Amino acid sequence: MSRYRPPRSAGTPLITAEGAQRLRDELHELWYVRRPAVTQAVSDAAALGDRSENAEYIYGKKMLREIDSRVRFLRKRLESLKVVAQQPSDCSKVYFSAWVSLEDEDGQALQLRIVGPDEIDTQRRHISIDSPMARALLGKSLDNEISLLAPVGEKHYWITAINYSEPTS
Repeated sequence: MSRYRPPRSAGTPLITAEGAQRLRDELHELWYVRRPAVTQAVSDAAALGDRSENAEYIYGKKMLREIDSRVRFLRKRLESLKVVAQQPSDCSKVYFSAWVSLEDEDGQALQLRIVGPDEIDTQRRHISIDSPMARALLGKSLDNEISLLAPVGEKHYWITAINYSEPTS
């Protein structure tokens, strides 16, 4: 049996304008700021002599490989992404980039935003459009109920608000 694993799919190629800008900013930071600094550090370490036992040189080369790998990924990914900058024509339903307020069976409020897989951020309550929660929400409107199968059993949520600009609370 071989150890080959097919590559994972990159997910839905959608991204918000803010998410695309963050990826472009990261690419700029890596290519124009960090890579030149690391390259200079590697050059300085190489000038010290024996490279086989030079930790700064070895670590610097490893950092360059990691930076170059991330740069290649970002360039390729940015080419394939479709930026969604406009609101949908029907803002009364849940679509990509929507902020959705939910309430569960216990009355607990939950607020989240549906974004692309490159923008997932639990601290900011951004979930991927490919997630089970987002798939259940897509196309639903205010006061609709959704059901999700969770490890603790089936969970029910009701949509209490749909907004396409970031809520203030």
